[in-house]
Amino acid sequence: MTVLSVQKLTVSYRKNTVLHDVSFDIPQGSLTGIVGPNGAGKSTLLKSILDLHPPVSGSVTFFGSTFQKQKKRIGYVPQRGSVDWDFPTNALDVVTMGLYGQIGWLKWPTRRHRAKAMEALEKMGMSEYADRQISQLSGGQQQRVFLARALVQEADLYFMDEPLAGVDAATERAIMAILKELKEKGKTVMVVHHDLQTVKDYFDHVLLLNHTVIKHGTTEEVFTAKNLTETYGGTLKVMKEGVDHVQLITQ
Repeated sequence: MTVLSVQKLTVSYRKNTVLHDVSFDIPQGSLTGIVGPNGAGKSTLLKSILDLHPPVSGSVTFFGSTFQKQKKRIGYVPQRGSVDWDFPTNALDVVTMGLYGQIGWLKWPTRRHRAKAMEALEKMGMSEYADRQISQLSGGQQQRVFLARALVQEADLYFMDEPLAGVDAATERAIMAILKELKEKGKTVMVVHHDLQTVKDYFDHVLLLNHTVIKHGTTEEVFTAKNLTETYGGTLKVMKEGVDHVQLITQ
């Protein structure tokens, strides 16, 4: 079953085209890494799919319908750098915000809602920080809190924009364990990812992006030296065939 279909999507910022003629389908129960060079449009792709930035043309359907009709089934973890971490709120409140679709706006969360949020924090190893202001958390702890907020939504389709960027090794392992658990439960996850060394271990599908889709499919089929060279151009040096080792070099 196709849970997400993107067809001929073109996106611009002012007069600059960031994405051109992007098309792909995402199957249910897949864990897909979105991979490409800096400035390739990876974050823009997520924002356009989620109706946060209007496309110039093209279409996006979720479970055969529109975003507005299916948004309760969709979870999103933005880049950590795009969040105002100085906002005066604690970790438990941040996670509880993920339940607003169930609570309803202008209504107070019940004891049941807060218990559910605490359960998600505990799953991410963050229950002891529930009352801690988010500005006082480390980068890895902040990322765990935002993942807990997405988990508490109990979505069917998750989008995550570089959830592993700048986190410690323990947090990276914890996040990937949760993402693989979601996949095993039949959920679908798309992750913007930057570390080529871990792609084969982390994802069963890969979308190679550089302003348009270079290749998309299973990791075994798509994550090859040839396709990576086409995606990254002269900025990529493949150290060993089979992409067991790759090295990014700046020009």
